Parts: sequence; C-alpha cells; structure tokens
Amino acid sequence: MPWSNQGGGSGGGGGPWGKPPNQGPWGQGPSGGSTPPDLEEMLRRGQDRLRQVMPGGGFGGKGVALAVLLAVGAWGLSGFYTVQPNEAALNTLFGRYVSKSGSGLHYNWPYPVGSVQKLRVEDRNTTSIGFVYRVDPRSGNQGSIDVPEESLMLTGDENIADVKFVVIWQIDPTKPENFAFNVRRPELTIKAVAESAMREIVGRSQIQRILTAERKVIEPAVQELMQKVLDDYGLGAKIIQVQLQSVDPPEQVIAAFRDVTAAQQDQDRLRNEAEAYANRVVPEARGAAARILQEAQAYREQTVAEANGQASRFSQVLAQYKLAPAITRERIYLETMERVFGGMNKVIVDQPSTAQGVVPYLPLGALDAPQAAGAARPSSQQGGAR
Repeated sequence: MPWSNQGGGSGGGGGPWGKPPNQGPWGQGPSGGSTPPDLEEMLRRGQDRLRQVMPGGGFGGKGVALAVLLAVGAWGLSGFYTVQPNEAALNTLFGRYVSKSGSGLHYNWPYPVGSVQKLRVEDRNTTSIGFVYRVDPRSGNQGSIDVPEESLMLTGDENIADVKFVVIWQIDPTKPENFAFNVRRPELTIKAVAESAMREIVGRSQIQRILTAERKVIEPAVQELMQKVLDDYGLGAKIIQVQLQSVDPPEQVIAAFRDVTAAQQDQDRLRNEAEAYANRVVPEARGAAARILQEAQAYREQTVAEANGQASRFSQVLAQYKLAPAITRERIYLETMERVFGGMNKVIVDQPSTAQGVVPYLPLGALDAPQAAGAARPSSQQGGAR
C-alpha cells in the first residue's frame, strides 16, 4: 500500500515532504503556537484498526466484502426515523415527494436516495405586521419596535391609519406537502398576504368607523380574505385568527382625531338622550289623545242616545194626544206644574170667602224664612198682599 510507510521520508525523521513535524507542507509554522493535526497519522491509525478487524490481518476479498456489507447495512438502518405526535413527516425519493407519515416509527430510503422532512403541524405560529418583538439583552424585557412601512395604510376616505395586528396560523395537517413544496418561503408569503388583505379591507372603510365601530368587523373579513388567497396559492396553511393590536391615526394628528372621537361620542350620547325623552313623551301624548277621543266618542253616543230617547218620548206623547187631546193636554199641564212647583214652598189660597168684613191673612214671613238674610221682598208687595 502507498501509505504503509508513512513514518519515514527524506531528511531523517521529518514529514512526507521532508519538513519538520511541526511545520506544514509549505514550510509555514504552526498558527497560534499549537501543532496542527497530522492527517497521515490519523489515516495510519485507521488502517491499523481495520487490520485488526479483518480476518488474516489484510485486505483480502472477504474482508472487502465484509466491510462493504457492514457499510451497506449501516446505511440501510439509517433510514429509520421517529415522528412526534405534533409532527408530520414528508418522504421524498430522489427529491420527489412520495408520501407522508404520522406519529410513530417509520422507514424511508436514506440519503442520498431518499430524505425525510418533518413539519410541526399542530403548533400555532404568530406573524406580526406593523411591529416586531425585541428582547433587551441587558434587562431581558420584551418590547416592540414599530415598522411604519407596514402599519401605515390608506383608508377609503383618503386618510391614513396606523394599523398593527397579529396573524395566528398553523400548517394544514391534511396538506403539509403543499406548505413544504408549493411555495419557496411560506412564512414570508403569509406575512405579505396578511398585509395585502388588511390594506384592502381598510381601503374600503372610513377612518372614523375603523377607529370605533368596525374594528370587530375587520378581523373576520381579513381572516376570510387571507384564507381565500392562500388556498388559491395552494400554500397549505390555516389562518386561525387575526387580532388587531392597535388602530390609531398617525402620531402627528392623533390629538385632533381624539377630539373628533370625543365629539362623536358626545353626539351619540345626546342622540340617545333625545331618543329616550321621545320614547317617554310620545307614548304619554298618544295615551292622552286616545283618552280624549274616547271621551268625545262616549259624549257623542250619550247625546245621540238622549236625543233619540226624547224624540221617541215625543212621538209616543203625540200618538196619545191624537187619541184623547183634552185628557192628554190636561195631563201634560199637570205634569209640567208638578215638575215646576215640586221643589218649592207653596201656599194654597182657596176661593175668597163671601163673608163680609173678613180679611184674608197670608203668612208671607214664613215664605221668606228659607231665603238668605237681606233677600226680603219689597214692602210694597207685602202691603199689597194684605
């Protein structure tokens, strides 16, 4: 063998190029004051170990066959691999995807014939847009740094909004091969799609609604649009949730926007108070109007009923009058006198006496007694009555 006598050389006890052992083949000295590893010495030791293993102490045909067999066996056994419960393994053969494996022990052709790529399909990943997390190396506290080129977006009413949000996603367990092979850099693609979807949704809305009422509407809209785009790309990722971290006007005009927001809130409060007052007063007015209408209806029905009754009574009296005019006339007269004099004090004077010298006496004082004081009759009437 050409390497069987690697300890000798020209010049006595030097290296293979006739240089001292502590120098390189081109005469350079040891770097850093340490001797570099001797490659020839390492090869010689390996040959000595092989001679000890091989039968007969040499490299015969059987020895070579055994060495090859052991190497092939070791190479074949290296194809076994283990997949964790939260992983999915993708098996390739000569660089082409052939199958995927779940959790457990599996086998695939070793490198360079085959290879295995493991993906954590159950883990949830977070992508931030508009800011990046940073850990202070001194204190260890975690903070964030704004990225305005990602967060500043144009709204539908030509205003600028500073939108920071987070996208939570995971690899689709049913299609991990799409995530591994369809897109070159899937993480960057997800971030770009998230920013594009948010800009599209924000561009359709007005800034006042984005700052107040539509924040909870934006999140599901962006999630739905992102999922649709990623499915069209065949990326093999599922969008779990979109979380808005902050939606604010630009820092230069944030004070003015806060004043506008406060005025908007005052307007809403006054509108609610006016609606509450209207809801209280209008039913009361409607109830009063209904009561008046019902009273008028009752008065009309009462008046009409009384008029109908009087008309019916007059018709009945007329019919009896036609049958017996004298009797009916006298009865009407008596009933009228009874109705007129029924509640009065009466003094009945019989026909004057025919006796001469008798002066009739009429007790007018008794008649005036029920009347109020000072309401006495004139003295002329009393003198005349006597």
